[in-house]
Amino acid sequence: MCYIDVYTAYMCGIFAYTGKREAAPILLEGLKVLEYRGYDSAGVFILDNGTTRAVGAVAELEKLVKPSKGTVGIAHTRWATHGAPSIENSHPHADCNDETHIVHNGIIENYRELKKKLEEEGHTFSSETDSEVLAHLIEREHRNGVPLLDAVCAALSHVYGAYAIAVTSKKEPGTIVGARLGSPLVVGIADGELFLASDPSPLLPHTREVLYLEDGECAVLSPSGYKVVTHALKNVDREPDHISWNVEEAQKGGHPHFMLKEILEEPEAVESTLRGRVLPREGKAKLGGLESVAERLKHIRRVMLVACGTASYAGLAGKYMLEEYAGIPAEVDIASEFRYRKPILDEETALIAVSQSGETADTLEAIREGKRRGALTLGLVNVVGSTIAREVDAGVYLHAGPEVSVASTKAYLSQLTSLVLLTLFLGRQRNMTAERGKEIAQELLAIPEKIKSIFEHSDAIRAAAEKYADAEDFLFIGRKYNYATAFEGALKLKETSYIHGEACGAGEMKHGHLAMIDEHFPTIAIAPSDSVYEKVVSNIQEIRTRNGPVLAIATEGNGAIASIVSDVLYVPKTIDILTPLLTVVPLHLFAYYFAVQKGYNVDRPRNLAKSVTVE
Repeated sequence: MCYIDVYTAYMCGIFAYTGKREAAPILLEGLKVLEYRGYDSAGVFILDNGTTRAVGAVAELEKLVKPSKGTVGIAHTRWATHGAPSIENSHPHADCNDETHIVHNGIIENYRELKKKLEEEGHTFSSETDSEVLAHLIEREHRNGVPLLDAVCAALSHVYGAYAIAVTSKKEPGTIVGARLGSPLVVGIADGELFLASDPSPLLPHTREVLYLEDGECAVLSPSGYKVVTHALKNVDREPDHISWNVEEAQKGGHPHFMLKEILEEPEAVESTLRGRVLPREGKAKLGGLESVAERLKHIRRVMLVACGTASYAGLAGKYMLEEYAGIPAEVDIASEFRYRKPILDEETALIAVSQSGETADTLEAIREGKRRGALTLGLVNVVGSTIAREVDAGVYLHAGPEVSVASTKAYLSQLTSLVLLTLFLGRQRNMTAERGKEIAQELLAIPEKIKSIFEHSDAIRAAAEKYADAEDFLFIGRKYNYATAFEGALKLKETSYIHGEACGAGEMKHGHLAMIDEHFPTIAIAPSDSVYEKVVSNIQEIRTRNGPVLAIATEGNGAIASIVSDVLYVPKTIDILTPLLTVVPLHLFAYYFAVQKGYNVDRPRNLAKSVTVE
């Protein structure tokens, strides 16, 4: 397929060791602990043993690593977001002389310009990644006796983007240099041993004394000890921290569950989906993965979105986006039904598969059916190299990073974001004005910070969940863009707490759902200040007339709604098309706190799996 986005691994695992013991088994065990951060490929460089890389899980790498007496090494487990996983794209990467080796987590935004200049200087590249640029930049600076630390800092002065790196050089055996900007990196300190890692989890079997690097800092690890400096080579004097967590807690970033950690990563997920893809001055979206089919997309007359579960609700919101702003008729199909209703498809139809894993069996079969009938097939998936990603004609990677909890949260936000980008892309191909495009683009870039502001009110969301913890039934209502939000909120409550939660369009209550309402049957009403707000208020009043408790999700500044509902949770103001990116956040947190109140394992709901790979 033709996914050609320009990003490399954004949530990968880095581990490095220098000490007196054999490095290989330490590095491999560390990578296994970090595998939750990425599992597309893995690799190690060990002084005296060279580089070993493998596609797939760390277990595949372990089969290939030869016994070695080497006591210094760097290692990496990759979550790929550019190009299918391959040996060439796996880390560590080396310079032209195989002297400098690096592992990298992050994004080098100006790598194209840097690569072009380095190639003009005679450097040869062997991968598609932006990460390899770092190895060659350091090679250029690390000559004529320049220390590795100085070379790393000089090289990084040319880089724009986010990174956590670990670097070794054969010119300075025993030394490892780490640096961070926007991606986490922590130093582990033990007796006669030093470590670098993306998070504390792989350090815990060896030490609980750690020093967290801050943005713009470098660490030098050597047999004589460690030091921390700024990128300007000014010394940093900071005492290490002591960790009291266990390994699982460390993987969760100190949070009690992966679900909460991933909800709190929603701003980062949206930011990663947007990175490099929004042109605010032009009011356009740049989607590299669609360039190969851009001309054909201009002539598409209909869009069909196919998905399952949470992804289908993202698709439902996408239908409204595409029809209102791109002017394209759109349908949403549950993938498990798609093949059995004899859908009408042709060359002027774009069939879009939405899937976190890229392996959902029903969605995959829907794509295959679309290809048989001549439709243009596109994918919105999170996992590079997945089956759907390989089989569609073109697509957009989500860049949400690995999602561990069965209940999908940050991937849902990423799916919504990618559908806004797709709407902007297709809309500007058609009749969307530049002014409208600029409005959407500028508001979209503000969404991550607005999501963060919702987290500031998490205590209020927790209190609401505790207040309603004895309820056995919930109704979720919404209209227009938040019709889909109602279904997503109900699903999260059902799959984490095993109680009855159902959703409907707010205007449909009179056609049956209202019969359920009484003082014991609460409703969660998604009521942002949008074009259908007054309609939702009318529906809320119908519920209140029948003594039904109502928890509203409303826009900040709307004090009036508090007088007609039992409780209200607020989200920041934004334009209509983007409201689902905000209103769903308190619903995710509500479902989480509700399930925790009941004592359930929210990361592993009963009877459910993360990826459904059978029909």
